[in-house]
Order: sequence, then C-alpha cells, then structure tokens
Amino acid sequence: MGSQGSPVKSYDYLLKFLLVGDSDVGKGEILESLQDGAAESPYAYSNGIDYKTTTILLDGRRVKLELWDTSGQGRFCTIFRSYSRGAQGILLVYDITNRWSFDGIDRWIKEIDEHAPGVPRILVGNRLHLAFKRQVPTEQARAYAEKNCMTFFEVSP
Repeated sequence: MGSQGSPVKSYDYLLKFLLVGDSDVGKGEILESLQDGAAESPYAYSNGIDYKTTTILLDGRRVKLELWDTSGQGRFCTIFRSYSRGAQGILLVYDITNRWSFDGIDRWIKEIDEHAPGVPRILVGNRLHLAFKRQVPTEQARAYAEKNCMTFFEVSP
C-alpha cells in the first residue's frame, strides 16, 4: 500500500487499445497469445467483451497494456462508444486468409471515424502462419494502411 492507503501501482504507464474487426478474424487468438509474467487478469470476459491486461518493459519503463476485443457483432456501436473513451489506439484486425474480412475494414473505419475520431489506428493482418492460404497480398494491405494513415503489421498468435 502507498502512503495514503492506496495500492502501489505496478506500472509506469497505462495504455488502452481496442481490437476491432469482423467475427472469426482471430482477435481472441491475439489476446490469448499475449504472455505476461504478472498474476493480474490473464484473460477475462465481461458483458460480451473480451479483454486482457499485460505488462511489458519498454525503455526501462513498465507499461501496462489493456487490450479490449469489442467483438465483430452488430451491437458494436453501443459497445464501442463506451469502450473507446480513453483509448490510445485501435487495432483493425483482418484474417489474411479471408478476403472478405479485409474488404470489411472500410466499414470499421467509418464506425471509428464516427465514434472515436482522432484515435490512432493500426492495421493488423492476422494468421501469418497460414500464409500459404493467403487471400490478401501484403503489399496491398500495406498500401491500404498508408493511404489511411495507419501503421501496418502482420502477425501470428
């Protein structure tokens, strides 16, 4: 406990990121794959929202990351308004083996523009381990990200 009876923080910075994208693109896989040595919430489910907290060391500072999967369902708008407050970034996730999931990113960008304008965005192509089934070329996704002022990554959970 701190000097005033409040708990001592186990981190120097707290960053909140939202994961958005169609259902079945692997957002939950990304959350589950995060490794953390801390005993705090390894993976949780609340009100239809999956989230995970993990602490990383970055430039000698402890950074606590909160990652929220807002689901790919129709009730996204209601959920998104609540959970986007205070977010430092939004990860737009698509499945590299599913062209339809990439084509849907425009729709997600419109929702973000309406409900969370100004929040930085990152385009994430998921399931890189299945590159032999790729339907979305890396260069096309990279160009799309640049056109929409987003950072771009491809990952495998």
